[in-house]
Amino acid sequence: MKELQRLEEFKKSVYNKFNVYNSLFLNLPYRNIENVGMVIPLMLDQCQKGLKSGKSPQEILESFFQNYVDIASEEERINFMFRIIQYVERQVVLYDSVEDAAFPKLYKHSNNLTIKDYFELVDKNKSWDKISEQLSSFSARLVLTAHPTQFYTPAVLDIISELRTLILDNKIDDIDVTLQQLGLTSLINSKKPTPLDEAKNIIYILRNVYYEAVGELYAYLKRNINNSEFENYNIMKLGFWPGGDRDGNPFVTADITSKVADELRITLMKCYYNDLKKLQKKLTFTDIQIFINELRSNLYAAMFNPAKQVGYTDIIGPLEKIRKILIAKYHKLYLTELDYFMDKVKIFKTHFATLDIRQDHSIHTKVIAAVLQKNGIIKEDLSELDTATLVDILLHKELKLNADNYEDIIKDTIVNISQLKEIQQKNGEEGCNRYVISNSEDIFSVLFVYGLFRWCGWNSDAITFDIVPLFETMIGMDRSEKIMQELFSMPAYRAHVKQRAETQTMMLGFSDGTKDGGYLKANWSIIETKESLSKVCANHTIKAIFFDGRGGPPARGGGKTHRFYAAQTKDIANNEIQLTIQGQTITSTYGTKEQFIYNCEQLLTAGLSNNLFGEKNVIPDASRKLIEELSELSFEKYDNLKHHPKFMSYLENMSTLKYYTKANIGSRPGKRGNKAKLELTDLRAISFVGSWSQLKQNVPGYFGLGTALKTMKDRGRIDEIKGLYENVPIFRALMSNSMMALSKCYFELTSYMKEDAEYGAFWTILKQEYDLSKEMLLEISGMEILMEKEHISRESIKIRENIVLPLLVIQQYALQKIGMNSEYKELYEKIVTRSLYGNINASRNSA
Repeated sequence: MKELQRLEEFKKSVYNKFNVYNSLFLNLPYRNIENVGMVIPLMLDQCQKGLKSGKSPQEILESFFQNYVDIASEEERINFMFRIIQYVERQVVLYDSVEDAAFPKLYKHSNNLTIKDYFELVDKNKSWDKISEQLSSFSARLVLTAHPTQFYTPAVLDIISELRTLILDNKIDDIDVTLQQLGLTSLINSKKPTPLDEAKNIIYILRNVYYEAVGELYAYLKRNINNSEFENYNIMKLGFWPGGDRDGNPFVTADITSKVADELRITLMKCYYNDLKKLQKKLTFTDIQIFINELRSNLYAAMFNPAKQVGYTDIIGPLEKIRKILIAKYHKLYLTELDYFMDKVKIFKTHFATLDIRQDHSIHTKVIAAVLQKNGIIKEDLSELDTATLVDILLHKELKLNADNYEDIIKDTIVNISQLKEIQQKNGEEGCNRYVISNSEDIFSVLFVYGLFRWCGWNSDAITFDIVPLFETMIGMDRSEKIMQELFSMPAYRAHVKQRAETQTMMLGFSDGTKDGGYLKANWSIIETKESLSKVCANHTIKAIFFDGRGGPPARGGGKTHRFYAAQTKDIANNEIQLTIQGQTITSTYGTKEQFIYNCEQLLTAGLSNNLFGEKNVIPDASRKLIEELSELSFEKYDNLKHHPKFMSYLENMSTLKYYTKANIGSRPGKRGNKAKLELTDLRAISFVGSWSQLKQNVPGYFGLGTALKTMKDRGRIDEIKGLYENVPIFRALMSNSMMALSKCYFELTSYMKEDAEYGAFWTILKQEYDLSKEMLLEISGMEILMEKEHISRESIKIRENIVLPLLVIQQYALQKIGMNSEYKELYEKIVTRSLYGNINASRNSA
C-alpha cells in the first residue's frame, strides 16, 4: 500500500510538475535556439523509434536533419547538436530540482526503518540494555571525495536550491525567471579545477547543507532516544578527501593540504559566527552579552586570518558560562536554542570534517628507497635488504629527514607528513588523523608510513594518526588477514594500535576490486575479507573498523547502500559504518538537508539493526559454498573478458574513456602513471566504470553473473539459487544492486557496433551476457521486470533515460564521425566531451 501511495505522489509531485515546468524551457534565452524546445520531443521520438528498429545513431540523426529541421551543412548540424546538449543539460537540472523538492513527500510513504521505528522496536523487544552501550559509541562516517563526477559550481547549486524552494511553493512566474537565469549560466568549468577549487566546492555544501543537517539529525536522535543522558557527538561524522587525497593526483601538494585544512576551519568559524549573531538577538541580557561579544570578536578575527587560532575550549567555554547564567538567572529562556548551537560546536569542534591523507604504496616505496639510499643503508634498491632487516629499520632505527635533501614527490611527501602536526594544532586532532595507503598488498604498506612518521619528527608512542591500509585488489584482499596478523604480532606496531584506543581502521576498495575481480567476486571477497579481519582483530582484542571505498553505481559499491549494511553477517565487526560519498552522489543522495538526514538515518538504522536482529544474518555453510562457487564462475567469465585482445582497445576507441580527462570536471588525471600504452591496472575506476555507463552497457555491474547462474541451472541447482536469494539477505542485496545496473543498460544505443569488422564480435559477447544476466536474475527473483518492487526508482530511471537519450545518440554519432576521420574531428571531440556532463548528472550514480 505504501509503495502505491508513493507512486501516486511521484506522479503528482514529480512527473506532472516536471512536464509543466519543462514547457517553460520553450522560452529559454539562448542565442539561435528558439525552436530547440519544440524539436526535442520530436528528436526523442525519432531516437526511440530508430534505435528500436536497429538504425545507427548516424542514420537516425542524418534522417532527422534532412526531414525535420532541414539543416544541410555539417557545421550547422554541429552547432545544432551543441544547442541540444545545452538544452538537455538544463532539463536534467530542472528534473533534479523537481525530484529533490518532492523528496520529503515521497519518503513519508517509505517502508524503510526510521530511527523512531527502530527505537519503538527496541522498546517492544525490551532490549535497551542490549544496545545502550552500542548507542553511546556507534557512529557512521561519510567521507566526501573530490572524484571527477561532481562538477556543479556553487552558482548552479544556488540555482538548484532556489528552484527547489520555488517548486515547493508552485511560484510559476519566479520559476520562469530562474529558468531563464539557468539558461544564461554556464554549467561547466572553463578550465580544469585545481584541488583547492574542488575542496571549496565541497566545502560550499558543508556550509550550506551539512552544518544544519548534522545539527538537526543529532537533535532528532536526542528527541527519540529513550535516554536523557545521551551524548554521542560522534554518531554522525564527516570526513574529507579533497586536498588530502594525493593518490594519482600530482596537483595535491603539501601546500594544498595546508590551505584546505585552513579553509575547513575558517568556514566553520563563519558558521559559528552566524549562529552566534542570531542567538545574540535573543540573549539580550547584560551579563551574557559580555561573553557573546568577546566570542563574536574572536570568531570574526578567525574568519579572515588563518593564523588566528580559536580553539575548541575558547568556543565552548564561554557558551557553558552563558548556559549556567541562563539557568540561574533567566528562567532557562532560549536554553533549547543555546543547547542546539552548543551541540553543533561539540560535533564539529574546530575541524568541521576530518581531512584524510591518502597516497599510493608505490610512492612510499620510492620515498623509503630514497631515504635509505641517502643515509647509506642501501646502494640502489630495497631488495638489498631482507625482510627482517627492513622491518627492524622501519620500527626502530632513528633517522631525521630534511626535505630539502630530496626532490619532487619525495620532498613533498616528507614536507606533508612533517606539517600534519601543525594542522592538528590548528584544527584539533580530529581535523586530520588518518593516513590511507592505496594498493596495500604487504606489511610494508603500513610500516613504510609508520617509519616515515617516526623520521618526520613524531615519537613512536605519540603518532596521533590511524594508519589505514586500503585493500582494493584481489591480491590485497587475499593477503589482508596474514598482513594484519603479522603487524599485530610486532610489539612496536601493537603499541601504536594501543595508543590509538585499541582500534584498527582498514579500508576496502569496492571500485578497484570490481575492476579487478568482477562484480560478484569483488563483493563476496570484501564480505569474506571483513569477516577474516574481524576475527584477527578480535583475537588481538582490537576493535576493527571498516572503511568502505564506495562509488555511486553498483559496480563501485553503490546502489542501495543501506541494504548492504543491514544484510552484513554477524561475523563482521559492527562498530562503525564508514564509507566514501563520491562524485554526483554527494548532491544526488545527500544534497539537501532532507535527503542527508533521511539517508544518514538509513545508514544508522542499518548498522544498529544488526545488533537487534543480527542473528538472522548468518550464512549457513552450504549457502557460503554456493556463493563461493557462483563467485568463481562469474570471475572466470569476467577474467576472460578482461584478457580478451579487444578489451582495452574497445574502451579506448568505442567509448568515451579518453574524453574523461579532457573534460574540466576534476583535477586528477584519468590514469595512474605516465605509460604510453594504457593498461587496466593504471586506469582509474571512475573513468573505467563511467565509460561503460556512457555506453549504456554497465559491464562492471553484472558481467559474469548470468553465466554463473546459468551454469548452476544447467547443473540442476536452480532451486538452491532461488533459496539463496530468498533466505540470504546479503546475496539478495547484491543481486538487487546488480538489477539496478542492468536496468540502466540500453544496448540498442550501440547495436550498430555488432556490424563493426573489428569490434562486432566483442560487442556481441557483452550483449549476450547482458541478456543472460537479466534472464537469470528475473528467474531467481521471481520477478517479471527488473526492479519490479521499486516503482519510484524505476520510474525515475525511465524519465532520466528519456531526457538524455537525444544527448547519448548525439554522443554516439560524434564518436562514429571521429572514427571516420571527419574534417570536423576536433569539433566532434568537443561534442563527446561536452555530452559527458548531462549523462553523468542524469544517471545520478553513474561513476
